[in-house]
Amino acid sequence: MKLTDLQSPVGSRTDGKRKGRGHGSGNGKTAGRGHKGQKARSGGGTRIGFEGGQMPLYRRVPKRGFNNKRFADEYTEVWLSALNYFEDGAVVDAQALLDNKIISKLNDGIVILGNGEIEKKITVKANRFTKTAAEKIEAAGGKAEVV
Repeated sequence: MKLTDLQSPVGSRTDGKRKGRGHGSGNGKTAGRGHKGQKARSGGGTRIGFEGGQMPLYRRVPKRGFNNKRFADEYTEVWLSALNYFEDGAVVDAQALLDNKIISKLNDGIVILGNGEIEKKITVKANRFTKTAAEKIEAAGGKAEVV
């Protein structure tokens, strides 16, 4: 079998319905919108959460308390096993992680998580370490420095 022999299954690729193109098409005149009314008009319909003028649920439910999500720091997480990419004696910081494409972007800082094992003796500079991550780095002979 070659790539040129491939064909999609029968019925899987159908042309879209062309609405409002004459009564011979089976979907002309009102184009499936019925006669008059709000939903028949262009731009018609209601916004999300609209309940016909009744006070909507999202406004009826009481809002109380404080949520820190908006103000909390968002750390870029790095697994400990990903640090095995570096050689012995290397100094691993945010720029080194970005340069080697271990992380794609730097948010409010870096947190090293204790997932996996580390065999290399490296110095890691990050904003936060989990307890197990710091223990494993130091057990391997490296250093965990909080920046």
